[in-house]
Amino acid sequence: MTENSFDRRSALAFIVAFGVVSLFADMAYEGMRGLNGPFLATLGASGTAVGVIAGGGELVGYLLRLVSGRIAQRTGAYWPLAIGGYALTMASVPAMAFVFNWQTAAVFVLLERAGKATRSPATNTMQSRAGDHIGHGWAFGLQEALDQTGAIIGPLITAFVLARHGDYHAAYAWLGVPAALTMLSVAIIALRYNFAGHIVQPQAGEASPVLSRAFWLYTASAALLGFGFADFSLIAFHFTQAAVVAREYVPVFYAVAMGASGVGALVFGLLFDRRGLAVLIPVIVLGAAATPLVFLAQASAALAGTILWGLAMGTQNALMSASVAKLVPERMRARAYGLFSAIFGTSWFVGSALLGLLYDHSLILLAMVAISAQLLSIIPLVATIRAMRRS
Repeated sequence: MTENSFDRRSALAFIVAFGVVSLFADMAYEGMRGLNGPFLATLGASGTAVGVIAGGGELVGYLLRLVSGRIAQRTGAYWPLAIGGYALTMASVPAMAFVFNWQTAAVFVLLERAGKATRSPATNTMQSRAGDHIGHGWAFGLQEALDQTGAIIGPLITAFVLARHGDYHAAYAWLGVPAALTMLSVAIIALRYNFAGHIVQPQAGEASPVLSRAFWLYTASAALLGFGFADFSLIAFHFTQAAVVAREYVPVFYAVAMGASGVGALVFGLLFDRRGLAVLIPVIVLGAAATPLVFLAQASAALAGTILWGLAMGTQNALMSASVAKLVPERMRARAYGLFSAIFGTSWFVGSALLGLLYDHSLILLAMVAISAQLLSIIPLVATIRAMRRS
């Protein structure tokens, strides 16, 4: 290993170390996200408002990645952006303990997503450098599995607090503990693996590589997928409004989803390194199958749908990052991650807002629109695979 690069051993150690950071971070912000839908309902928000807030948070988060990705690529400030992004997210989570109207809650939902947007292109690029040595599917799948461990624990903490005290504000306050641990651990990792952010910059006057046709086709596929994939805030809102499960069990359902997410990321991450983007096709089908189960069924079937939703979500999160790394050269990845995320997030926002609107009128129409968009995403995905084979 040189000062400016990974070897196989240090790459694996970095992914595991970053997974620990993500574990604490996911305890905090996934614990928050598991509460947001029902909490907004108690503050008087409608289904449309929940859909717009959830989708708006994703929109802000993904559009800001376009900016933070360009900044990372131009300045090389990968670690400062990562640390600053974590700080904004970790401050927003326990702040929800002091909120008493849904409009203010919406602001902190947006800030939490903005923090993730600030750090994601930088952290994804640094992790992709490690993935060059151990396989991108394995790197992002392992990291996703570790952070989903935190995503299981966080909602279980909030479920316990709700069961004991019945107070959403107390549940948010307890999430301040993993938020503080996140900041401590990311500072340690930044000091130990400072070289992860040392990425060679283009020489003055050197032409930048052009993003490939396969990249754009894959981005179109992801946009359709995001359009039709319901945010858990809307699912949780439905669970409480339709009395599918008692409100204290909604975070437990979310924890189960996060467990399935981690398993899916590991299994399909390994398959991705062997089979490529084709492994995403069955994942898309499973995600589409989850939609009618979570919105049209009762408790036991809704739990099955939640498991499928989590498996699809975690696998897609891991393999989207891995796919971009496979399609784009290292020095272009920060910008590519930002651009990809901006398009994906815009589509997710429009889809979330529409699904929230449809929720207030027709659950059957909601399911039809969501399923159709997800299955249509297979068409440009197949075109991406063919374009990669030709090139």
